[in-house]
Amino acid sequence: MAIEASTHQARFHQRWPELRDPHVRALAWLLYAPDLLAPQAACWEGRVATLGQLSPEVVNWLHDLQDDPVRHAALHAEMARQPSARLGRYAEKLLGFYLREQGLLVAANLQVRNQGPTLETLGEFDFLVRPPDFEEAGGIVHWEFATKFYLLQSRDACQADAFVGPNLADSLGRKMRKIMQQQLLLSAHPAARAVLPAPVVAARALVKGWLFYRHDEALTLPPTMGIAPDHCRGFWGEAQFLRERAVAADRYVLLPRLAWLAPARLPLAEGLTLEELLLRLETLFQTDDSPVMVARCRPSASTGAELLETARGFVVPPLWEERAAATVQHAVVQV
Repeated sequence: MAIEASTHQARFHQRWPELRDPHVRALAWLLYAPDLLAPQAACWEGRVATLGQLSPEVVNWLHDLQDDPVRHAALHAEMARQPSARLGRYAEKLLGFYLREQGLLVAANLQVRNQGPTLETLGEFDFLVRPPDFEEAGGIVHWEFATKFYLLQSRDACQADAFVGPNLADSLGRKMRKIMQQQLLLSAHPAARAVLPAPVVAARALVKGWLFYRHDEALTLPPTMGIAPDHCRGFWGEAQFLRERAVAADRYVLLPRLAWLAPARLPLAEGLTLEELLLRLETLFQTDDSPVMVARCRPSASTGAELLETARGFVVPPLWEERAAATVQHAVVQV
């Protein structure tokens, strides 16, 4: 079966049919996927970065990362250095590798400490870069980088704080307030002068990710929210939602956290039937009340031996929706 051509998954598979290495696919997704935020939206006041369109040279470089033994080994050596189970750290390492290899990186994860007796850490510059389109001589740009996954709790509360993280400890609104009101101001702190290699002439947020809508609702967000209209989308719902949408050819995969970036591509034998998936979910929810990321897949039309992701979403445990609603209500009252 063909994948619906309007989805991000279909565009990704069609754009990168040769890429199979998980790290290379994840990096290709970071560089190719639409931004989560709309850089031109008035609410961001010009403080949102974008990687822009990929050049033919970068496209060839990505293929070399998979096919050239030396470059392939260099990427895997970088990802094996100080490994982390945190998805944000994994994405940072991938983007840092790209920026360094392309000659754009000045510094990464540069900490700023209070110069008093406690040496308290005040913050960290994710990336200091010299983008090719930035012409101010001698200056560098601070990029605060984030890769986020948020579920819209209710269409009736269509605002940034209604997009909550799967563990309910974060929201899109809270994250963007922290970035804009705190993290992007780090270079103005007097203590930053001691570590900066050059003046920071701009500070911007670079945000990638996926937003998830209850039962895959095709909701159009208000432009005032500043969300890119072509952002990556998914669904969320309880397990019954999957049963209602099931097609005989579908197979399912439980995606581990470090596999949340690029659309899944995996051997046919690793797919689960719907009944196998529901049994796994029932077992998981007996001991853990966290939502589970699931990829819905179909066999590749070209090989038949692989599964390609057609859609993805969070299956939430019982009572998660009620807890999410209470979290959003509390956030709205606090703001």
